[in-house]
Amino acid sequence: MIIQIERLFRFMSFTSSVVGLLCYALSSSFNHLFGDWNSWKIILYTLFSFIISLLILFAKIWQSSRSLRFKAHTAFLVLTITSVYSFFFDKEMNEKPDSFSLISCAAFAIMSMSLSRQSQCGFEVDLLYFFLGSLIVLLMKIKLQLFFVGAGFSYSLIIIRSSFTSFNTTAENEYLELRGENSVVIEMTSLSLSSMMQQFMTCTNALQNESTSLIERLMEKYNTDTDTDTRDFVMDTLSSRKIDNLHESAKLMLASGYEKECSDAYSCWRRVFLQECLINKIFGLPMPTTNINNKMDKNEREQYSDTMFERWMTASDVAMTILFPFEQQLCNRVFSGFSSAASTCFFEVCKEATSHLLCFADVLASGSPTKWRLFKMLQIFEHLGNLISKFQSLFPDSMLLNEAVAVRNRLGEASRDLFMEMHNVIFRVPTAKNTVKFHGDIHPVTSEVISYVSLACLSRQKLENILQTYSKDGNEMEASSFFLKQMEQIMEMLPKKLIAKLKNCKDPALRHIFMVNNRSHIEAINQFYELETIFGNDWFQNNKAKIRQNVELYKRCSWNMVLDFLKVDNNDNITEELLKEKMLLFNTHFEEICRVQSDWFVYDNNLREEIISYVENVLLPAYGIFIGRLQDILGNQAYDYITYGMLEIQDRLSQMFMLYSSSNL
Repeated sequence: MIIQIERLFRFMSFTSSVVGLLCYALSSSFNHLFGDWNSWKIILYTLFSFIISLLILFAKIWQSSRSLRFKAHTAFLVLTITSVYSFFFDKEMNEKPDSFSLISCAAFAIMSMSLSRQSQCGFEVDLLYFFLGSLIVLLMKIKLQLFFVGAGFSYSLIIIRSSFTSFNTTAENEYLELRGENSVVIEMTSLSLSSMMQQFMTCTNALQNESTSLIERLMEKYNTDTDTDTRDFVMDTLSSRKIDNLHESAKLMLASGYEKECSDAYSCWRRVFLQECLINKIFGLPMPTTNINNKMDKNEREQYSDTMFERWMTASDVAMTILFPFEQQLCNRVFSGFSSAASTCFFEVCKEATSHLLCFADVLASGSPTKWRLFKMLQIFEHLGNLISKFQSLFPDSMLLNEAVAVRNRLGEASRDLFMEMHNVIFRVPTAKNTVKFHGDIHPVTSEVISYVSLACLSRQKLENILQTYSKDGNEMEASSFFLKQMEQIMEMLPKKLIAKLKNCKDPALRHIFMVNNRSHIEAINQFYELETIFGNDWFQNNKAKIRQNVELYKRCSWNMVLDFLKVDNNDNITEELLKEKMLLFNTHFEEICRVQSDWFVYDNNLREEIISYVENVLLPAYGIFIGRLQDILGNQAYDYITYGMLEIQDRLSQMFMLYSSSNL
């Protein structure tokens, strides 16, 4: 019975379209609007009629499209065409219509009514009303009393069409009762699925804006209210009526045997929502790849990596504490009574976003060996460890839980391998390859190594736990002793590397200033991080002694020769020529030392003041004695050879080591 009715409506729709198109071609309306027939018009109209009739015949296929955009565009196209046609028809048709025009309007109205029974594209009813209205207008142009004929015909079609909704419901109920008993109802399944799917998608669309708004409020709460657990939100903030409607729609599909179709539709909807919310809209986190930063320079790459790392930390935390629990509660409400479907949908909704987040951590573990990567891996390793319990709660015994554990293990193993290799890697980083600029400033390798050692000591417990948990090749190691051995090896290697960097420096005094500065930097970091609690006091006491030793060597290299020029024996054999020569040599060497060393750098301001004070204390007395002796022998002629007064000597000494003086410690 159901199949016969469906075939009847399809036959009525197709026949009406053929009759309507044929009669319209013979009507006066066509002649007024398009002129007399010719070969091109016949070909085009025949082609147009064939396409229209074919579409009407297979209208049932239209309902397989679930795209609301397609339906909206189709309805708009039909509205535009009918509006334009009405305008030109009213403009051109001033005389009474012929019978072909009346028949074509009636046939098109029957076609639209039958079409609304076969598809749900959204424009069929509007098309029915358009043709019924056109028919009434044409009848009234012939004779005003014919309005009642047109109204009666229109009323009968509308009543027939209004019975379709109740008929659909009855047919679906009959199908559910007869399912498995009568194979003839198989042809009804596609129609039932389409109707239920349309209802299901309507319910999901009704919840879209509300769920987006709820997530935004939760994110605002997460960012501002740090004392509140954002996981304790309630689903009652969503419309209970809309959730119940979606639940009833899902329940109908599941009861009808369409579990896969319903699950796929729901999972697709929420998966797209989650992707937009988590990955694109809120965090802007791209899919990571191993070569994502290849076109950036070092600074840009580090800034970009830091930004992505911070976003990942926030994204993973919010996903596990807000978004995924929200999706789980929503699934449980929508598929209440169908636990299997709820679990499947929740897993499918979260699978892609979870894999996306874990992929970022996996890429980090497989990157190039750097200090930055080691400590970021440690942070992600610890963060994932805190999230594993949430994975177990949300995805028990699932692939996502296993994947999270596997990624964390890979991070642990990668951290172990990189730490064990770091005592070699840290000395060959790109910044450590730069040549000393011969100003005595801190070498990049010192900054890099001391920064690494400081961070490693702060992360000592994490590193020792990893060394113990992920012992390589199954060999047990004493994590604490291995950690200290690595750190001591690096600190012993650092001075040797620094001395090797001095091979191109020809000035011995500058070499000593260079070592003073780099060792002073190590001492300052020790005081800030209290590294002596890790390495013991002996190493740093030895470092202080080395600083004093280098300072003394600098004094000798720079000033012993200058002081030698000022030495005068207390005897009567001193000649005027010898005094003049000594004065000229002093002026030349003093000027050269002050000029060159004014561009040098001393890390510690106190040490800088100490050096200048020392030079003043030994140089000025000797210089005063020498000038007095020169004046005794040369008299007023001595002023021709004296370039610097005592105050000028002090002024020149105060200008030494001025490079970066404003940033010195």
